[in-house]
Amino acid sequence: MDLVLLCVFLPLVTMAWGQYGDYYYGPYNYGDNDEWVNVYRQGFNFQCPHGQVIVAIRSVFNKKEGSDRLWNYACMPAAQSLGEPTECWWEEINRAGTEWYQTCSNNGLVAGFQSQYFPSVLDREWQFYCCRYSRRCPYSCWLTTEHPGHYGEDMDMMMYTYDHYIRGATTTFSAVDR
Repeated sequence: MDLVLLCVFLPLVTMAWGQYGDYYYGPYNYGDNDEWVNVYRQGFNFQCPHGQVIVAIRSVFNKKEGSDRLWNYACMPAAQSLGEPTECWWEEINRAGTEWYQTCSNNGLVAGFQSQYFPSVLDREWQFYCCRYSRRCPYSCWLTTEHPGHYGEDMDMMMYTYDHYIRGATTTFSAVDR
């Protein structure tokens, strides 16, 4: 009987131990709801503190403000299993008024964003700040389904567990909707 109980509970204890302290981020601190990293129609540069990566993104849309968005981000330290950041860099610019898809090169994780608004196309260009860590990040990547279904919807995307990271993004652009 004791052997049967051991066989039943050992996997549960192992799984719980593996999750202890390394898997749930807890509440995100965006600051006050009115603290955005940009104002409408203006550029911005946001970088997480050294050793941290983007884990949450919040955005609200306003058509009257040039079909632009306010942005806010939350950072958390990368998992200890990744080691220390070995290098950080700015990726190529994703031009305004075009569709694009980009991931951080060299197995990097997104640790910041830089963006500039262009009133002529009512769109933004983007540049990712990426950091590579001393231990390799797993490659099992996929595009999240946690995004606005319509260009005017608000967005609140969060990485709920450790070992899930933002490696890139994709966008659509419509000359009709702007």
